[in-house]
Amino acid sequence: MITVFKDKAVLNNEIASLFVDKANEAIQAKGKFTVALTGGSSPAGMYELLTTTYKTKVDWSKVFVFWCDERWVPLQDERSNAGNAFSDFLNKVSIPENQIYPMYEDGIGAEAYAEKYSKYLEEILEDGEVFDVIFLGMGDDGHTASLFPGEAVIDEKDKKVAAYFLAPQNMYRITLTAPLINKAKNVIFMAFGEKKAHALYEVLNGERNIKQYPAQIIQPGKGEAIWFVDEAAAKLLK
Repeated sequence: MITVFKDKAVLNNEIASLFVDKANEAIQAKGKFTVALTGGSSPAGMYELLTTTYKTKVDWSKVFVFWCDERWVPLQDERSNAGNAFSDFLNKVSIPENQIYPMYEDGIGAEAYAEKYSKYLEEILEDGEVFDVIFLGMGDDGHTASLFPGEAVIDEKDKKVAAYFLAPQNMYRITLTAPLINKAKNVIFMAFGEKKAHALYEVLNGERNIKQYPAQIIQPGKGEAIWFVDEAAAKLLK
């Protein structure tokens, strides 16, 4: 499902409202809500609303927070998705610290931590592998999470979490894999701006080519993929 918004403020409100609705549904049904956050600037508007307008609408003590992907840098690094989320969101709501799982830890390598992170998921998620909600962005090259064009991780079939060295960025990345993402109950994409228009068209309307446009591989088996985009990003869509 794709929804196109002219007004980004309305778009952000819809995303924040959806977060609240899905959180409350999950908490009522099973006593907890599991969510994986995305990085970049896409969730900024949602974070602002969740810490203000909607702050009292969620029982934060029952929320468990993970990430869809991360650069292998300390949280203090300005490039850290988790570090930015703490500053903009998590430090402003009352989620217990032991229910927040950044994709980084000092004193361990990225690949070893990917295995450790998988065990966290197995302990916390429904059936050991089902998120209530995963938020994803999409790069103007068609990547999502840390599934970058041409990288072998796109073809990962067995691991829940993978770490690998991304040569063009000269750094390690850690990411949820496509098989795990596709088991989520809800996958919510956010794409804003004209720079995303070509990739969005190829992902949604183009021929299937997951090596070039990895976001195409995200097709939840039982849940739903929801796209929230602005008019600039959607300008090429049929």
